[in-house]
Amino acid sequence: MSLETVVEDIRNEARERAEEIREDGQERADEIIEEAEADADEILAAKERDVENRIEREREQKLSSAKLEAKQKRLEARRDVLQQVRSDVEKRIANLGGEDREKLTRTLLDAAGEEFDSDATIKVYGRPDDEELLTDVLADYDGFEYAGERDCLGGVVVESEASRLRVNNTFDSVLEDVWEDNLQDISSRLFEQ
Repeated sequence: MSLETVVEDIRNEARERAEEIREDGQERADEIIEEAEADADEILAAKERDVENRIEREREQKLSSAKLEAKQKRLEARRDVLQQVRSDVEKRIANLGGEDREKLTRTLLDAAGEEFDSDATIKVYGRPDDEELLTDVLADYDGFEYAGERDCLGGVVVESEASRLRVNNTFDSVLEDVWEDNLQDISSRLFEQ
């Protein structure tokens, strides 16, 4: 073997080795690119999931907020209707007249009178428009006297200085009690669902 043959063999081996290294390098580069693309795909999919989740959360929050706002508006409307009904009832009570007004006034006066001793001097207050009615009614009661006006729909406020007791039997107080006791039923009837 000549030197040229040896050199040629070494060159061939070097070329083969260089080709192997280049192929290994290319394979490694292809693997790295493939891994990077897979990582990029995973990152992209994760970001897409995050965005979809954020969109879903925001949608749920807005939906929840809209439902709450609608519920509040319904409650406000119901409150307004109930207030209007109460206002209408107060007007009807204030405009109640004749025998009905006298009968209710006597009933409230009798109930208030039961709270006082029979020998007490009892002062009776009422609505300014009811002064004549109260004066006429009190003529039938011993120890009762008309003492002045109270801002109310009607009925009586009765008190005695001797016992320091005051009984509020106005139409307003009776309406308040009836209203509170029956508010749920009133609401159910008005807003049947």
